Amino acid sequence: MNHPWSIGGMGRSVLVVGGGGREHALAIGLVESPSVSSVHVAPGNAGTSQIATNHDISATDVEAQVKLAKSLDVDLVVVGPEAPLVAGLSDELRKIGIPSFGPHAAGAMLEGSKDFAKQVMLDLGIPTASVQHLTIDSDLDEAVDRWGAPWVVKRDVLAGGKGVVVTEDRGEAIDFIQTSINSDGMVLLEEFLSGEEASMLVMMDESGFVALPCSQDHKRVGEGDVGLNTGGMGAYAPAPVVTPEVHARAISEIVEPMHAYLSSQEIPYRGCLYVGLMIDSEGSPSVVEYNVRFGDPETQVTVPLISSDLFDLLLAVAQGNLSESMPSFSDAHALTVVLSAEGYPGPPVKGRLITGNVSADWIRSPDGKCTIHHAGTSIVDGVLISTGGRVLAATGISSDSLEHARELAYQRLSDVQLEGSFFRRDIGHKVLKK
Repeated sequence: MNHPWSIGGMGRSVLVVGGGGREHALAIGLVESPSVSSVHVAPGNAGTSQIATNHDISATDVEAQVKLAKSLDVDLVVVGPEAPLVAGLSDELRKIGIPSFGPHAAGAMLEGSKDFAKQVMLDLGIPTASVQHLTIDSDLDEAVDRWGAPWVVKRDVLAGGKGVVVTEDRGEAIDFIQTSINSDGMVLLEEFLSGEEASMLVMMDESGFVALPCSQDHKRVGEGDVGLNTGGMGAYAPAPVVTPEVHARAISEIVEPMHAYLSSQEIPYRGCLYVGLMIDSEGSPSVVEYNVRFGDPETQVTVPLISSDLFDLLLAVAQGNLSESMPSFSDAHALTVVLSAEGYPGPPVKGRLITGNVSADWIRSPDGKCTIHHAGTSIVDGVLISTGGRVLAATGISSDSLEHARELAYQRLSDVQLEGSFFRRDIGHKVLKK
């Protein structure tokens, strides 16, 4: 199948596993690669269908994904979500000689088990919050009174971004603790870390590592960072809160010891290590969480800042040769704004018509460009409908300033219509005037 974005390439083919905004951003970057002639996405969304070939296979169906990769004879598989990594997709692909960007199942447990990740950090002396392990035998009143509000409660399971509660309501904290213990057998209660959060995406294999431009996302549903936590309502990069001094400390105190640990394992880590940072008022970084894949919506604002060949970078990591193919980055600014469905972050209203200019083509202007990254979208009977909570995102890239990138993103989003949808109008407010 030929697509408007196809540029001939050098005969390399790629399969991207997943169907969200992250996977659309990765697909765009891969289609733009001069090394690539064909991009496949499984299952994909309406946006990826504009630029690549979609395959209706669940991201978590490991057997079917492996079969697809083999039948397509792809040169690389890029695994977007965490669940198939924890289920061993990269392990199975490597068994049949297909390079996979994404860690093996053992490495993926850094996200699959918050308890495991916390223990690794404590063993390595990586700065992170203190933790209590609570079970049915624990004195919950004593536990929650130990540090006081706000309380950070984390389930030790993959929960699709809904396994963490941060609250100043004592009753809510105890209720979530009890519910989690009843369902999982245990739960983690962490000491609250204050400061500003930032995201550091680190490309990593046994030969070396490199951090992509740091970003900052907006987790809360409401403007001014209020309301319920979400998967992310927007993001921007680079994030000024990660100063050169903070960056240097994060690398030396957090990334380097983790890289040394992961590289010493029988099977080395190959993929993206997402480091969720908390930076306190004195500029000291600590780890809030590790994820084992690109973030969403952080990918939408970091991948476009990679000025070198994305395919070469991902393949080098998948083959353990990152040190021979280090990327270069532009000095541009990027900002993305997520359009969410009515009801999100609760059960979203799905199946509504989306109209307007939702093309994935870059719209270029002096000193910048913008696009639409699709997430919860699908084509049904020839029309575009919403299929998820986070429906799409408008992303602006500017060589001039972050403010210009924001203007491009919001202008692009104004061309889209979806009944009941909403978006935050203050993305980037911590560094820009509203």
